[in-house]
Amino acid sequence: MTSQLNRRSFARRIAAVSSAGLLAGCGGSGDESSSGESGGSAQTTPARSEVSEYLGNSANFDGNLTVKSSSDAVSVKVGAEGNGGAYAYAPVAIEISSGTTVSWEWTGKGSTHNVVSQGDGPLDSGSPVAEASTTYEHTFEDSGTYLYYCTPHKSMGMKGAVVVK
Repeated sequence: MTSQLNRRSFARRIAAVSSAGLLAGCGGSGDESSSGESGGSAQTTPARSEVSEYLGNSANFDGNLTVKSSSDAVSVKVGAEGNGGAYAYAPVAIEISSGTTVSWEWTGKGSTHNVVSQGDGPLDSGSPVAEASTTYEHTFEDSGTYLYYCTPHKSMGMKGAVVVK
């Protein structure tokens, strides 16, 4: 597994994903999904009980995982609207395939945030920061459920989950 806070690597991935998205979206409806991506509504699946219990007090969690298993790279907004302000991750819970890189992207809203594993998991973006240009990446190689939170806003419900198939 690898973790890194690297803007250049993130920018390269976004450029590739954006180009593919422009081509794929040429004939689409242009509808906006709940995850902020265009092309219709996001595919979801019911969350495992472990995820539902952990995210139970997160106002933006609806009991489902956003399925991103066909993507090599997935973006999660840090400081999205939820929990009484910009104190949420969006999407809050995702399902991905092994080998997928997740990039957490700071919105610059809701004060300082970070990404830290619940327990002894692999996620740790470091000290909380507020800058909108901040990104944190992690490539998930092993199957399992990875729960995480924002240190300053955990009690407000700023938590997330990644389920790797």
